[in-house]
Amino acid sequence: MKSKYIFFAVSLFAALSANAQETYENAKLAGEDLNGTARYVGMGGAMEALGADISTIGTNPAGIGLFRHSNVSISGGLLMQSDGKDFSNGKKTNLSFDQIGGVYSTRSGQKSFINFGFNYHKGKNFDYILNAANSLDGSSQNKQSYIKGMLANENSGGFFVDKNKYGENIGYVNSTSENVAYTWSQIDYLYWNNLIPDKNTGRLNYESASGYNLARANTGYIGNYDFAVSGNFNDRVYLGLTFGMKDVNYKGYSEYRENFSNAGGVLVRDERKITGSGFDITAGVIVRPVAESPFRIGAYVKSPTWYDLTTSNNTRLVYSPSTTSVRSTDSSISNSYDFKMWTPWKFGFSLGHTVGNYLALGATYEYENFSNINSRVNDGGYYDYYYGQYYESSTADKNMNAHTKEVLKGVSTLKLGVEYKPVSNVALRMGYNYVSAMYDKDVQKDPGIASFGTAYASATDYTNWSAINRFTLGVGYQVKNFNIDLAYQYSAQNGSFAPFSNIRNISIPSGTTTVTESNVATTTDVKNNRSQLLLTVGYRF
Repeated sequence: MKSKYIFFAVSLFAALSANAQETYENAKLAGEDLNGTARYVGMGGAMEALGADISTIGTNPAGIGLFRHSNVSISGGLLMQSDGKDFSNGKKTNLSFDQIGGVYSTRSGQKSFINFGFNYHKGKNFDYILNAANSLDGSSQNKQSYIKGMLANENSGGFFVDKNKYGENIGYVNSTSENVAYTWSQIDYLYWNNLIPDKNTGRLNYESASGYNLARANTGYIGNYDFAVSGNFNDRVYLGLTFGMKDVNYKGYSEYRENFSNAGGVLVRDERKITGSGFDITAGVIVRPVAESPFRIGAYVKSPTWYDLTTSNNTRLVYSPSTTSVRSTDSSISNSYDFKMWTPWKFGFSLGHTVGNYLALGATYEYENFSNINSRVNDGGYYDYYYGQYYESSTADKNMNAHTKEVLKGVSTLKLGVEYKPVSNVALRMGYNYVSAMYDKDVQKDPGIASFGTAYASATDYTNWSAINRFTLGVGYQVKNFNIDLAYQYSAQNGSFAPFSNIRNISIPSGTTTVTESNVATTTDVKNNRSQLLLTVGYRF
């Protein structure tokens, strides 16, 4: 049986001195929304060969070379979630500022141009409310922490619990080590210091749960700032290069409740932030193979985004015991650390064709292998006294990256779009955008990995999301040098939510013998269905 089906796999690598972020947290930052100008969205994003739209600056910058005039545009609108319930820290409908940018076009010959462009667009909008509830039939979040402690060894996916000098229960690598195990998470700390040891007798036990309920509000964005130069040679070959910078602002707040089988329950309030920046480089080309035909072929490649990030959390556990002999507790823990993440390379191929001045057709295919996401450790650096700068070094987190290769996979994106002009100054648009699933089948979060991604974990839940289907409509109106464009996008995605990972028939020590334990979470079907209304106003010089 592959290790991705097993909750606690034996570690294949020695623990690093410091590690990085967890796979499911990294996946939140991967990929992009379909966003930009209303024309680009209205055509499903299938403009990487057609070009002449500022939004291609971040996909195929050769498209900037098709501008014949300088241009500026600004876009914004509404993002609306069709499911879920309004939460104290999030709303289902939100205003969004999505794009601002322009192209400066210069003629370098009779048929040649050199164009310069800048564009900001919201590459990812995190605004989303997740609700999930189901039965548990005796399993529980605290039982997961209990079993990890019973395993008593980091190499088995657990930890050895002992008191530190402050009288707190701490999970160590094993019974002889003084080092804290990387499998000892923040949620484990809260359970082992508030629930698992009986406050009166010290006896180790766990509470079974009958059901759970989770509400989470995600907010924030990834902002893309792209600078490009593009050349047009004899109106046949277009080349482009973009240098992009990214600004990450993510915040998630959740309330997870479990009702115990007998009485009482637990409430875990968790707030996590991820902030930081990144940069990438994109190169592209568009070619008209036949001089007499407007048919165009485009190709492009995007480098990894090299992220430098900080994650922080504050987690609070409120425990109401099932017996009056044990008092209720309210405890919290918070932490922060820096890490790096490199996304995979992205490759794209596109086709575009126009018929007269009334019809445009576009198609694009992209591929990005998310199993190659590289979690990295900030493990040192050096100070350059000559330039007066500090340079931070990093190494790959082998443990977490091995898990990422089992959980995530390559993703294909298909974009199709059409634009029809019934009259010269009115355009009608329609598009379809499909993104295949990022997550492999039968995968789950693994809190038995020796990594900072595990040690700093403050939540045990995860969601395996399926493919995304996006349907778009748009309309544009040109009046003198102004253009006004409106687009509507409907995005549908299903997912499977689990409050914690499954343990099935695992043997743990119990005195001189062993016992078999299972802790199986009941999954819940969830949806991420959203609508977007987007308005763009542009001006051509």
